[in-house]
Amino acid sequence: MSAVHPMWLPDDVFRPLGRRAVRVDADASGDPVLATVRDEVAAAVTRFGGTLAGPDDRADLVLTVEPADGPDTHTVARSAGTTTVRATGARALLHGLHDVVRLGERAFADDLAERHVAPVNELRMLDHWDNVDVHPVMGQVERGYAGGSIFYADGRVRDDLSRVAQYARLLGSVGINAVGLNNVNVHRTEARLLTDGLPDVARLAALFRPHGIRVFLSVSFAAPITVGGLPTSDPLDPDVQAWWAQRAADVYAVVPDFGGFVVKADSEGQPGPFAYGRDHADGANLLARALRPFGGTVFWRAFVYDHRQDWRDRSTDRARAAFDHFSPLDGRFDDNVVLQVKYGPMDFQAREPVSPVIAAMPRTRLAVELQVTQEYTGQQRHAVWLGPQWSQILRFPLWGEGGRTVADVAAGLGDRPGADPGTDPGTAPGAGPGAGAPRRAGLVAVSNVGDDAFWTGHPLAQANLYTFARLAWDPEADPLALLDEWVTLTFPSADDEVRAALHAILDDSWRTYEDYTAPLGVGFMVRPGHHYGPDVDGYEYTPWGTYHFADRDGIGVDRTRATGTGFTGQYPAPWRDVYEDLATCPDDLLLFFHHVPWSHVLHSGVSVAQHVYDTHADGAARTEANAARWARVAGRVPDDLHGRVTERLAEQVRSAHEWSDQLRSYVHRHSGIPDARGRTIH
Repeated sequence: MSAVHPMWLPDDVFRPLGRRAVRVDADASGDPVLATVRDEVAAAVTRFGGTLAGPDDRADLVLTVEPADGPDTHTVARSAGTTTVRATGARALLHGLHDVVRLGERAFADDLAERHVAPVNELRMLDHWDNVDVHPVMGQVERGYAGGSIFYADGRVRDDLSRVAQYARLLGSVGINAVGLNNVNVHRTEARLLTDGLPDVARLAALFRPHGIRVFLSVSFAAPITVGGLPTSDPLDPDVQAWWAQRAADVYAVVPDFGGFVVKADSEGQPGPFAYGRDHADGANLLARALRPFGGTVFWRAFVYDHRQDWRDRSTDRARAAFDHFSPLDGRFDDNVVLQVKYGPMDFQAREPVSPVIAAMPRTRLAVELQVTQEYTGQQRHAVWLGPQWSQILRFPLWGEGGRTVADVAAGLGDRPGADPGTDPGTAPGAGPGAGAPRRAGLVAVSNVGDDAFWTGHPLAQANLYTFARLAWDPEADPLALLDEWVTLTFPSADDEVRAALHAILDDSWRTYEDYTAPLGVGFMVRPGHHYGPDVDGYEYTPWGTYHFADRDGIGVDRTRATGTGFTGQYPAPWRDVYEDLATCPDDLLLFFHHVPWSHVLHSGVSVAQHVYDTHADGAARTEANAARWARVAGRVPDDLHGRVTERLAEQVRSAHEWSDQLRSYVHRHSGIPDARGRTIH
């Protein structure tokens, strides 16, 4: 279970700190997080020849706690040859320590500018889609792009949890403060974690606690029936309410800092309140009231659609489902309910618009969910760094330029200076009671680690985990700067050529992947079931949806109010009209919102057909250039790491050409339009 590669905390990144005199002015007795700070400092100075300074000793670095109310905040300042980290609490001191580690030698430069650092988001969470048992369809980790679970083996929590301890340290170093331990698609064995599995949950919680991280459990809404023996799970039934109240008391008895529950209900076959004629607020509030005495939180996922409904009818639209279900419930959720909303209305595609639900619920705490595991973006076989995608999503102005962004809503921040208060329900008159009060929640993502020797299967996929954590801390951060930060920490001995190769492969990798896969906002052109590789019509004739409506005349889904499904009407102004009009709809979302002829000319000046020919050929070619660039750094990075990346890049080249050939051929056969650049289409 030992990690071959330690991600972004190899010993050498502690060298600038470890060769100096460091004083920790905080009593670590009884506080596991402060003990972690002291242990990290002691290990670093022992390793690199520094000293752990005493109370009266001169120190190059002083780490101190100055208790204060409010968020976990720390300040880094330099004066008279000493760098001082002042933190408002134990977690803040841990974050301050790692801020110094990221700064490296700059932390000890006399011209260091004073830094005041606080997380924007109160909640920075990773959900694990891990099954206790090896599920016959889903495996042990749903999709399993990085091997099996680091938590479970042989139908129970692992005896050896040393890998989990390493993982908790990594997450604590980048400010993650919550982890969901099991799959949101809760099977019977996972359901028992809440009953006879509690001692093992306590073992896991004990490993995350020293790094400032609380654990959560995904629970099944039907648990009162499946593990409790009741005849119903109706949220208004007193026996059901009492059962959940007892379960909450049981878990807090063994894990006093337990975070709460994560729930997927009435979606894709998961049970929920609809079976009893109740709605999602009834279901979420049932669990929230059981957790309330202990300070727990319910994360209720808004990914809800009826997988048995036939979505192929042009009058229906799966994209509408979450908004239609949840927007009427705004204001009905208890304060310790967080509605967890996927960033887009579909399902983690390489390109889709921001979900309109994020703008529709001003009286509800709302967390935005991203997907670090690359289900629809190459499954960690392709090098696809998603930082630019996430940054674009988080910075999206929901009510127009200058107004609140997706990140602002998730963080519970009010209007931006100069925003028009008449367009943003954060402060809009008449928006309803409580609409002007910030509702803090944060960001959640589906984790991408497993028991693979490189943690994430593709070693470069580690950059996605790091970037999510750092964007969750500060959504305004420059993603390219965060990538460079990851490169510096993960490859501290890398020369300029290695750094340049990593940036060449990763900087534009999201756009490269989009270029050779589904174009212009179309989704689900993947093989059904496992979602890897091209199958243009694979999902087009199934009950799960219709995603492109391609025929000889054109391609795309008409989601307009005038002639289509009306989905554009779920957006606030100005986006409802921007997306409605072909003249203003962005090219990269054109086929999500409109059905157009193959000859339709994009704002870029080329036809839809020619866009596919150009982008798919060029995107596939870039994967070859990336593989060649990596080959040139052989011997400059560890051989095993170089070999694994080489293997994954070769698969990406093969797959990219498969995508390119199939998409270009498909468009040519349907449209009859030749490639203006004269390339052969197979």
